[in-house]
Amino acid sequence: MSARTSLGTLAGVVGFLAFVEFTSGILQGYYTPMLTNIARHLEIPDADVNWLEGTQLMLSALVVPALAKLGDMVGHKRILLVSTAITAAAALVLPFTSSFPVFLAAWALMGFYVVWLPLEIALIWSRARSLPGRSGITAKAAGLLVAALESGAIIGALVGGALVDVLPLTVVLLIPALAVVACFFVVLWGVRESPNPTGGRLDTVGLVLISLALLALTGGLSLLRITGVENAFSWAVVALGILLVWPFAVWELRQPDPLIDVRMFRSPSLGPVFLTAGLFGVSVLGAQAPLSTFARTDPAVYGYGLGTSGFQTSLIIGIYLIAMIAGAVTYPTVARLLTPRVALIVAAVLVGIGFLLFLPFHAAYGQLITNMVIVGIGSGALVAALPAAAASAAPPTQTGVATGLTNSVKTVGGAIASCVFGIALLHGATGGTQSTAGSFTGYVTVWVVCGVTALIAAGLLVFVPKDAFRDAAASDPAAPADASTR
Repeated sequence: MSARTSLGTLAGVVGFLAFVEFTSGILQGYYTPMLTNIARHLEIPDADVNWLEGTQLMLSALVVPALAKLGDMVGHKRILLVSTAITAAAALVLPFTSSFPVFLAAWALMGFYVVWLPLEIALIWSRARSLPGRSGITAKAAGLLVAALESGAIIGALVGGALVDVLPLTVVLLIPALAVVACFFVVLWGVRESPNPTGGRLDTVGLVLISLALLALTGGLSLLRITGVENAFSWAVVALGILLVWPFAVWELRQPDPLIDVRMFRSPSLGPVFLTAGLFGVSVLGAQAPLSTFARTDPAVYGYGLGTSGFQTSLIIGIYLIAMIAGAVTYPTVARLLTPRVALIVAAVLVGIGFLLFLPFHAAYGQLITNMVIVGIGSGALVAALPAAAASAAPPTQTGVATGLTNSVKTVGGAIASCVFGIALLHGATGGTQSTAGSFTGYVTVWVVCGVTALIAAGLLVFVPKDAFRDAAASDPAAPADASTR
């Protein structure tokens, strides 16, 4: 087969995968404007919405390393089909249950979609093996997939917000489920398997150890939510989760093919990047639900909030996502002018300023949008830049692992933040146990934590070597194209 024919075939594959990423974007944007409606449907307070987000994020953190490794071992298309089938089955449960535990379990299983993009990039990389300019082809394909992802998130938020105001919730929840079912058949019929799976073995001991650590950590946070922050046993479970990271690290250091190469956390360039990713996950993943429920809260009843409709809330989300795209697109130019390291610092500072602006400015629709635009520009730059920065600072044989770790650490940060924010929003809620709205003190806590963690991340990046990331960023401006909202 000629290079031209191979390139044409690959372009067709990218087109099919772009549909998958468009659907992934829908899943990320569609539900957010209707979280208050979902809370009323399940008869739970707004604060409990954070547990939907938290459980899905934690499952995502667990499945990405394992499924990505399995994709290399047995074939990326095969694992992509498995993850799509699980996501579709879970999404089909949501419209037909009013039980919070069942809804929570199905929502968590939908988190399997986060492995789609890593598997797709790996599949494209392997299919482009025989083509000249393999890296450039893969980077351009990644850019197309990310564009489809962001477009899906914007359209999903706008459509979801509009439909929830006019259609029954069961019908509204069924629409994205059918889109995921369509994805399964698009992959099944339109995508060929990646050639030459690597084989090998999965580090199951490492997977079990890190899973136990994460489950203990988030389980302890959940107990704190249920029993109160004064409960000593809950704090002990949290401490156990933190301590269990130690045997995991010891085990991984002894493995020739570890699940996660913890040695990279010692790098003066990579360590701050991973910590920044975790701190950034607090806001980009953990704060989505509180921002939505705050906008929907009726100020005439509770004295705070904006009382927006589903569609008005979706407009806020859509503008925020457009700002993220703007930040991701402008990052390469800013990086060339200021160096990638300084550009990362500026982006983190923008996120911090945007969230701290909520403290004085939160009483009007325009104020909320202005704050979110500032946050979105900084967030888009960070989402785009962190994987590229990690890849450029990593050893030549560990670029893929380093890029994946930025996603995993970011997800863990978001999951922990979601649990903490749930506790904060429930504490002191107006109206006591009969209240459905989160407390204003809780929302202030969300804004302060997101703002301060972003500024801490900026401070950490100051200690990165001045020339870090420069060569890779300058030589490969397409590298930051991996700007997913995950």
